[in-house]
Amino acid sequence: MIRTPLNIEKSIKKNRAINKVMKILLSSITIFTFGIILLLLLKILSKGLTTIDIHFLVGLPEEIDAGGGVGPFLFNTFYILLISLFISIPIGLGAGIYLAEYAKQNKLTDWISTCVEALASVPSIIFGLFGYVLFVEVFDVGLTVIGAAITLSFLNLPALTRIIEESIRNVPLSYREASYSLGASKATCIITIILPAALKGIFTGISLTACRALGESAVILLAGGTSASDKMWDFSLTGPGATLPVQLWYSQSEALVEDAMKIADQSAALLVVIILFLSIILRLPFLFKKK
Repeated sequence: MIRTPLNIEKSIKKNRAINKVMKILLSSITIFTFGIILLLLLKILSKGLTTIDIHFLVGLPEEIDAGGGVGPFLFNTFYILLISLFISIPIGLGAGIYLAEYAKQNKLTDWISTCVEALASVPSIIFGLFGYVLFVEVFDVGLTVIGAAITLSFLNLPALTRIIEESIRNVPLSYREASYSLGASKATCIITIILPAALKGIFTGISLTACRALGESAVILLAGGTSASDKMWDFSLTGPGATLPVQLWYSQSEALVEDAMKIADQSAALLVVIILFLSIILRLPFLFKKK
């Protein structure tokens, strides 16, 4: 049966109506989800942000008396994060480049990619248990900063490798062909053409893994412990490695101080601000980049 113009017109109107309904539905879901996240953030910030002062940021914690700070925990948070990124970024970048540019497509590389994806979805507590067994049971170094940092880098490495690999694969093939036509070697092409073109995706991966690491508690709890140094600026790699998320958990569950809930609210608000600030800082160069 041949469609008449009237049938075609009805079909177009029907498709437009369906498209309009789907657009409204998806927009409503997006606004609803964003609204819930915004309300949660505002609630967390309103409960703790206004009461944060300098003493809370750099002061030492108290076991019994009220009014303690989170200085050593805050320092450990950034210290462990930097060490873990220093370990995971070079390895993740090298692995991503190899899988995207050098590895041949065969069963071995497919198996490696599957393993990377599987490791990226493993719960963090499994990595924490692995770190505990490795550094406490096998090497007998105890719950330390370096143990927490290395374990955290293990947690970030699969996701970071996968994101870097996909970012490099998404660079158009014409970039490579133009580079090779000018006589560039593969290594030169990767360093001067491919990596700069994939830089936005790479920084996105670093931002995601860094923000995840900042809020991680299970890995730090098992590999770094629940205590921090009794000094604000302690760069010892073998010192206790508790971070701000661990202090938040401890204040909520086991702390004996009178203002434990206040400290927990302040720690939660501070953690949210740090994660938002770090995410913006890492994305800032690309927000003002001219197209």
